[in-house]
Amino acid sequence: MSAPSTGPPPLRPFGLVLHHDGRFTHEGQPIRNRRLREHFERSVRYLPDEDAYVVTLQHFRGQVVVEEAGFFVRAVDLPAGTLHLSDGTSEPLQGETLHTSPRDGALLCRVKPGLAPGGLLARFLHGPHAALLQAVEPADEPGEGLVLPLSGGDVLLPSGAFDPPSGIT
Repeated sequence: MSAPSTGPPPLRPFGLVLHHDGRFTHEGQPIRNRRLREHFERSVRYLPDEDAYVVTLQHFRGQVVVEEAGFFVRAVDLPAGTLHLSDGTSEPLQGETLHTSPRDGALLCRVKPGLAPGGLLARFLHGPHAALLQAVEPADEPGEGLVLPLSGGDVLLPSGAFDPPSGIT
């Protein structure tokens, strides 16, 4: 007989997918229960030691397959330079990480830099996406590109940060 395991069982996918647009499906079927979807959104965690995203439901912990981004920007406070994420956390917007999704042109940025080199992807939902785009201005010097006014000063946005992906016009 082998000794009982003292840690949690090994992670493996159990059919839950977090799609690029924020929908959850389980074994191909949409999660329709609003409270369950909201719970999953708040409970998404990244485990750097296992290089995996998980969700929890009471005592169950399961690996979720993430199509594009594990977190979604629900709101942006530009004067404070803060993002409010789907997991209920807030953190500073790193303007230099803004770029568009090759999938459909939605804004993406990097968050939670302490969990993975370069951070993890977060996708802007429609409202925060529009708010951020409305705030973007041309730089003072011609040819410098675009800037995003944030607390502490303007952030020069990376060249091509708002270029549409190929095939989208």
